[in-house]
Amino acid sequence: MSGLPLDATAVSETPRSRPRRGIRRSGALVPIVSTATVLACLGLWAAATHSGWIKPLFLPPPEAILSALGQAWNGDLDGAPLGIHVRDSLMRVLGAFGVATLLGIPAGLAMGTSRIARGILDPLIEFYRPLPPLAYLPLMIIWFGIGELSKVLLIVLACFAPVALATRSGVLSASADQINAARALGANRLQVLRYVVLPAALPEILIGLRIGMGVGWTTLVAAEMVAAQAGLGQLVLNASNFLRTDVVVMGILLIGLFATLFEVGLRQLERVLVPWKGKA
Repeated sequence: MSGLPLDATAVSETPRSRPRRGIRRSGALVPIVSTATVLACLGLWAAATHSGWIKPLFLPPPEAILSALGQAWNGDLDGAPLGIHVRDSLMRVLGAFGVATLLGIPAGLAMGTSRIARGILDPLIEFYRPLPPLAYLPLMIIWFGIGELSKVLLIVLACFAPVALATRSGVLSASADQINAARALGANRLQVLRYVVLPAALPEILIGLRIGMGVGWTTLVAAEMVAAQAGLGQLVLNASNFLRTDVVVMGILLIGLFATLFEVGLRQLERVLVPWKGKA
């Protein structure tokens, strides 16, 4: 392969083994440090609330959050069990994320392989991408009503931009030498896209999916602001109206927990599909 040393002895003599051992050792410490950080935050939280430094109205103690979790689980807060709220939020986020993925990846491929498609889609995406979802939420309501369609479309728009732009970036990063080599071997346009461009763009696509999933969860509360019968965002908003800070914190923690679980799942998928990433 071009750009690689041809002398195997020279490669073996390069002092790379020690730094890589150091990297592996430091990588093994990451879960320990992360766990210690979470435990330290919980300890500070408990100390601050039990000592009276922070009033329960502003930050309830951890046991109050557990009590609110029990009330929500039994449906004592608003009549709907916690499972209903979780189910509705998951259906909205995952459904919107699936639609955004099915639309965003082809759009990114088109922008990366066609100048005409890039000229059409790029200014539209770049225009609305910085806009907060709350800015165009009224338009969603006016155009599509207060039902589920407007909620899902709001999350779709939020997830679509990072997926499409990351896919475009990945396609444009494909090696011109590899593309030319594939064409020289007789590959047609579809084969070049499938066997050269897509594998090269896959790491960027997966990063876009991770970002899109995170954006979807951040948009959930805005999507459930209007006439939602159930959902974690709706639960948080209703609790804030009655100054139930314990329920608000519980809902925030649950949203963060589910978002973290999906982020970890996408990272594992990334390790399976692109195991070579970061090992160059």
